[in-house]
Amino acid sequence: MFNWFTQVAAITLANLRTLPERRGAACAAAVGIAGVVTVLVGVLSIAEGFRRAMTVSGAPDVALVLRSGADAEMTSGLSREDTRIIADAPGLARDGAGPLASPELFVIINLPKRSTGTDANVPLRGVSPAAFPVRGHLRLVAGRSFEPGRNELVVGAGAARQFAGLDLGRTLRVGQNEWTVVGIFTAGGGVAESEIWTDAAVLQPAYHRGDTYQAVYARLSSSGDFAVFRDALTTNPRLNVKVVRQADFYAEQSTAVTGFIRGLGVVIAGLMALGALFGALNTMYSSVSARTREIATLRALGFGSGPVVVSVLLESLALALAGGAVGAALAYFAFDGFTTSTINWQTFSQVAFAFRVSPQLLGRAIVWAAAIGVLGGLFPAIHAARIPIAAALRET
Repeated sequence: MFNWFTQVAAITLANLRTLPERRGAACAAAVGIAGVVTVLVGVLSIAEGFRRAMTVSGAPDVALVLRSGADAEMTSGLSREDTRIIADAPGLARDGAGPLASPELFVIINLPKRSTGTDANVPLRGVSPAAFPVRGHLRLVAGRSFEPGRNELVVGAGAARQFAGLDLGRTLRVGQNEWTVVGIFTAGGGVAESEIWTDAAVLQPAYHRGDTYQAVYARLSSSGDFAVFRDALTTNPRLNVKVVRQADFYAEQSTAVTGFIRGLGVVIAGLMALGALFGALNTMYSSVSARTREIATLRALGFGSGPVVVSVLLESLALALAGGAVGAALAYFAFDGFTTSTINWQTFSQVAFAFRVSPQLLGRAIVWAAAIGVLGGLFPAIHAARIPIAAALRET
């Protein structure tokens, strides 16, 4: 066994030493694989960034109450009496100002994108004073919060970056009213950073919503109180509601978009990988062809066919991993943290988010590169092991 590994090491080192003589073909194969990895990581980082923006805000001790049968806030509706009953439910956290439950409205407005000037749907949310302590992770980074009863807005940092007219101190005309941007907040990169917030009591008459809301966000005393809170509301004959964890709701909201982007990324990368695979095959066949006499000499000296196969595979794998590492580095520096926005198909509104190149994503891309390298070297390796020794030694 030791002799077998010694043969593999000797042939592999000899193969790698000759790479400079074949640098053109070797670089072409590595660059092709680097391109596959860059594209794969780039596209999948979009899905990863969108998923993170949708789920990072989902706290296990925050519940969302919607009308029964509604799958999004836009299709839900709750009366003021409904919100009062919800605020009295067991399991709900309270502070000095009362129960931590925020009845909210969700409407869509049109604003131009800073980058293109084209109009996009931006969520405008009417909230109660409890909205900030309910979320918990929100933080004002500029200005102040809106004053109840006034046409004032606080804007998520993502929305402020992506859409025109949302700078601090600017006046924004929405519908028949004018609103002033008085603050900018962050939400840890979560979906709330794509929203504009104002007082729900001001937004209701502005959009002729009367005395109704669409959802209630509620902070629980603990995540373990969710079942108590849910059962108290869903069994109450005066209510017709469903209760979900905020984390589960946002995760479901992100499924369609992330699934589509991931599928598209795999298809594009798969097509590119096919081209890179042919490049690797060509490179390794050329490598074997250039070393026919050398391989035959080694076989004549007693080297087995197994070490020859493994050595060619290792050479191909080394080229693939080098290309994969370069592609992964390019993707990380080019895409990680890049900010943009896309539409959330559940609400048809824009979600601002940052591309996210995670370690898991880089690891997956390296696995793709390794697979291309192994497949690209397999058939040339088998060919190398089957070269007739006598015929190869007679070649000039």
